[in-house]
Amino acid sequence: MNKKALTLTLSILPAILLAGSNTFAGETPHWGYEGNIGPQHWSGLDSNYALCGSGKNQSPTNLTNFVDAKLPKLNIKYGSNGSDVVNNGHTIQVNYQPGSTLVIDGDSFELKQFHFHNPSENRINGKSFPLEGHFVHADKNGNLAVIALMFEEGQINPVLDRFWKQMPENKGGKYKLTKKVSARDLLPKNTDYYRYDGSLTTPPCTEGVRWFVMKQPVTISKQQVKKFSHVMHHPNNRNVQPLNARLVLE
Repeated sequence: MNKKALTLTLSILPAILLAGSNTFAGETPHWGYEGNIGPQHWSGLDSNYALCGSGKNQSPTNLTNFVDAKLPKLNIKYGSNGSDVVNNGHTIQVNYQPGSTLVIDGDSFELKQFHFHNPSENRINGKSFPLEGHFVHADKNGNLAVIALMFEEGQINPVLDRFWKQMPENKGGKYKLTKKVSARDLLPKNTDYYRYDGSLTTPPCTEGVRWFVMKQPVTISKQQVKKFSHVMHHPNNRNVQPLNARLVLE
């Protein structure tokens, strides 16, 4: 990440992590997923969003043509620190209290929040999924790492159900979780993953984000998907971006 991009990321990091959408809390311009504020228009809404149109390492993307890299295991140490569930108008998000980490490449990233997109943003060999979860981490310098988890339709997901019942139906709604949630319980036992270098999937689309996409999906019921889409009122996924010269490692 170049100095200008890192400075911008650090300046908006509190808004990203606390508001749960990669936007400027309390400021314009407004962005969304439909009409003239939808993804195809993001780069023109503000000069700070220029990378949404000009970036060469953008997310999401279609993961394909994998390169065998013998990737190390993810060192995931999550506690039951999910504290509240928020509807920020762009997604449903669970905020996380300090103390849960992902260690990779010798760097420690703290889990800040996790949220969802319907349908999935990333695709695997062209396949789309009904829901994708993003576990957003930041290191002490503001560098970001995201674990992406795919949900496929099947049996009810009991971990999701713990806070799906408290999902705020209105934008700005926030509920304290009656039972704290562990993000680790959402992840599959097998945490093999694909890796690629990408960006935030929402404005300002800052690049330099490390992406770790779980190979193994978990299940979600049709009713759980329906509840999420009803609350969001519309799809909340960005369209797939060109892979360009990037490699997808496995």
